[in-house]
Amino acid sequence: MAKNFLRVLTAAVRADRKDRAIDDTTLRSVAFDGVLDDIDVAGLTEIGLGPIGDIAVDPDRDTVVVTNVGSESLTVVNPHTMGPVGSVRLAGDPFAVVVADDHAHVSVSSAGHDSIVTVDTITGAVLAEYPLAFTVTALAISPDGKRVFAGRAGHERIDIAVIDTTAERVGTIDVATGAGVNLDALQVDASGSRLYVATSDVRGSRLVIINTETAQAQATVWIGAPIRDLAISDGVAYVLTSDLEHRGVVHTVDLSAATVVDAVQVGGAPTQLVLSADATRAYLVDYDRVVVWSTLTGAIQGSIDVHVQPAAVAVCQDGARLYIADYAGQINVFEVAESLYAQLAVTDAVEMHALPALEAAGA
Repeated sequence: MAKNFLRVLTAAVRADRKDRAIDDTTLRSVAFDGVLDDIDVAGLTEIGLGPIGDIAVDPDRDTVVVTNVGSESLTVVNPHTMGPVGSVRLAGDPFAVVVADDHAHVSVSSAGHDSIVTVDTITGAVLAEYPLAFTVTALAISPDGKRVFAGRAGHERIDIAVIDTTAERVGTIDVATGAGVNLDALQVDASGSRLYVATSDVRGSRLVIINTETAQAQATVWIGAPIRDLAISDGVAYVLTSDLEHRGVVHTVDLSAATVVDAVQVGGAPTQLVLSADATRAYLVDYDRVVVWSTLTGAIQGSIDVHVQPAAVAVCQDGARLYIADYAGQINVFEVAESLYAQLAVTDAVEMHALPALEAAGA
């Protein structure tokens, strides 16, 4: 969930490491079909608080939340009117966000430490803060919203902080140690029993599968190139990588066999991959567009140009709406047709409103 370009920028400026090249014997290319003809920017929401770093949608209410990097705040957006409800000041730079059950959990970086801050998306109250050692590099949440998983990178070690939001306590799952090791992406499956962790070191990258109950690794899949994001669906993992040699590649991993079964070049330098609700499409955030890729055929169906560099994408629970947040501080809204092969159709234009202040308790 909630993978964003800020994480990639952080990874880009860390110590250089040698990236293992993708195995050319499994790599194939797909061509762009061109920009989707009936995609136009409409339903544009102006947040007005500077660049957006990440975006997430509450699966229960479809409430949209975004992190505003420049203004150190979290903004809540009404899913029906797409008007900003209000914003909550945070004590540091917001990084990634996940949301469930009217609670947004935000990774915040300050001069002293990183932390996970929990915000009530209805009242704007800051409910809890969990200071964490090391640097938070990825964030995920269990389907029931009761556990937040924060991937962390420290000095030659990576682990996952497991926050029990009901008991308000934090546990730890150790992942790996070694020179140059980093945790690049994190996902949890629909049952909440498996974590899928993208790790890297001086040799290259891997996908590690961890049992959340035993905190033990069950399998490891070699990927090679730097992993930017990953998504899970029905026994399959889609792992997004990019490097200078092969550019963007989507690796399809059979999770039962712990094996890469396909690798498709998607071009550019993609930084995020989000699946549609039915898992038949993937939306890839690239340089200046969002690429629409078919998981069934491996073909690129087209791309969406929002005329501003996109930062992150999110899809509502029923898959009917696609949200594209950008670095101009806007959210672009699209209605997504139910049929796999139907084109995307934009929503009617939505009148925007000035951002009201939402006072946060303790903020």
